[in-house]
Amino acid sequence: MHIDDETLQDHGISAQGTGDILILACGALAREILDIIHINGWSHLDLQCLPAILHNTPEKIPDAIEAAVRDHKECYSQIFVAYADCGTGGLLQARCAELGVEMIAGPHCYSFFEGNAVFAAHDEMTAFYLTDFLVRQFDAFVTKPLGLDRHPELRDMYFGNYDKLVYQAQTDDPALTAKAKDCADFLQLEFERRFTGYGDLETALRDM
Repeated sequence: MHIDDETLQDHGISAQGTGDILILACGALAREILDIIHINGWSHLDLQCLPAILHNTPEKIPDAIEAAVRDHKECYSQIFVAYADCGTGGLLQARCAELGVEMIAGPHCYSFFEGNAVFAAHDEMTAFYLTDFLVRQFDAFVTKPLGLDRHPELRDMYFGNYDKLVYQAQTDDPALTAKAKDCADFLQLEFERRFTGYGDLETALRDM
């Protein structure tokens, strides 16, 4: 399935109705989840992704997940939510508990990509993180929403307390690494690349 990043950002993707278990995920994870499904030949898993842009308004995520669960609960034997807390302050976890659906553990995708235990051990309060998706969509999720394309002087206000940009690479793509380095230079941060692969995301899906 070919999906462009703008579609994943603004619209997400609909379930295909081809599996027994539905994964409800953020559009920012679509490529990774589809790759995991393909690599492992998991025909029992189906995927629906909500728009990645919901991360700019995380308070809307629990209601969006609930609507998707109610729309699909009669069609699947199980629904799994591939969102972490994602800035909802525990509201998504509480909503999933009310709906009787499981969700992936962790505070956000940066944590479960690296592995929740490993990420917690880093204790990096002054690091700004990017994934493959966010490197590709840096302008849409960082530059334009923060107004840095129009007012670059705001960089210090937003990023003055950060000291490095950590690129968590899900794939080994030199072009993405180069672009991530450009993002770090734009934000005037030190650059670090970590190849995480799919981390706890693949582990969680393997248990489905």
